[in-house]
Amino acid sequence: MENQRTLLPWERALYATGDFTVNAALNALSFVFTAYFLIHVANLRPSLAGLVPLIGRALDAFTDPLMGRISDRTPWRWGRRRPYFVIGALPFGISFALLWTSAPFEHELLRFAYYATLYCVLTTSMTVLAIPYLALQPEMALTYDDRTSLNTYRAAGAILGVFAAVSVRPLANFLGGGPDGFQRAGALLGLSFVVPWAAVYAVSFERPEIHHQKDSSSFLRGLIDVLRHPNFRRLLTLFLFSRMAIDVISTLLILYFSHWLRRPYDFERGMVLFLLAVVFALPLWLSVARKSEKITLFTLGASIWATVQCALLFVQPDSPRWLLFALMVVAGAGYAAVDVMPWSMLGEVIDEDELRTGQRREGLYNGVFTFVRKLAGATAVFLVLSALDFLGFRPDALEQDAPRTAIRGFAGLAPLMFLTMAILSARRYPITRAAHRAIVAQLWARRRARID
Repeated sequence: MENQRTLLPWERALYATGDFTVNAALNALSFVFTAYFLIHVANLRPSLAGLVPLIGRALDAFTDPLMGRISDRTPWRWGRRRPYFVIGALPFGISFALLWTSAPFEHELLRFAYYATLYCVLTTSMTVLAIPYLALQPEMALTYDDRTSLNTYRAAGAILGVFAAVSVRPLANFLGGGPDGFQRAGALLGLSFVVPWAAVYAVSFERPEIHHQKDSSSFLRGLIDVLRHPNFRRLLTLFLFSRMAIDVISTLLILYFSHWLRRPYDFERGMVLFLLAVVFALPLWLSVARKSEKITLFTLGASIWATVQCALLFVQPDSPRWLLFALMVVAGAGYAAVDVMPWSMLGEVIDEDELRTGQRREGLYNGVFTFVRKLAGATAVFLVLSALDFLGFRPDALEQDAPRTAIRGFAGLAPLMFLTMAILSARRYPITRAAHRAIVAQLWARRRARID
């Protein structure tokens, strides 16, 4: 018989602290580390700075799906997923802290190798945590609306993580500024990333009736089957384009404020307004989602955000401050739906796969999903920063018109292009609320028959 256990609101909030840590780290890398710390503090040229995360994401091509497969098949009596919260937490916090230390080398290529190596250590430890964490969600939240609710809590935790990421530069300045300030800020944040995983472990659970549905195929066979799943490919495509939009604007926004608008400290102010808009928009999107289809809300959110990207192309350095801040608020409202809905939709795809194949592969699906999230964004960021490098962008050459104009164009047009592709990819996505209800009914009929 179906186990009706679910997380209480306070348990969902504690579970969401896992997203706080992962998104704080990821967004600190996107907002501050790549485009600011590596270029302005570590003195790497933009193309090398963009190559650091790309190398880390290339490693994820192997580790993310593999970690998903490992967690799918873990036989421990403590569970398939939850033990990894204990295993990965400490290496995650330590590697994040070390990433913000000054490289002890004069030669630029040695500094590049230092940061690339530490970046790979961080992404690997993050994979050990994040893939089992994400794979656990479809198991804890079984229904169409319950998954939207849990992912909304997760999104709220992620937004708090973005707040922490945006605070890196002010925190570093408060702690003394310069390389030493960043080192202290990294250590403080790294420590704060370890503790929440004890709470995540305490409130999460696994369902024994789902544990027994293991994938008996080989890793390569399972990976091929996942990628051949038509609705997963549709979801993966819209997710890929939306994540590229998110990662590109995340990296370029600090350069847009600093070098195009010449208002560097408005970056943190604008991001606070953006994040507050996301926080207030999340419960509204959740309320609407109870009566609408998730794919419809994704398309609406992406359209709202794309409108703001068009407007960014026309904002000038002498434009009123309130105009840009208003655009950040509107973008935050659209971003909230774009960020939440694909993760909520992934659970339905996993259910459909189980109905089609009889296999339960949350880990592998989330591994592929997370890998695409990381590699797509890192590739786009590398190409954009390499283009800026080619155009002569240097942090100490603020008056050059070509790099400044390029920053404005890339910040506006690149995310707009990716959002447009995501909207086009969302058309005719077939797994609706009614379709998922039918899938779940058939799954539980099969499970009851197996138990009987």
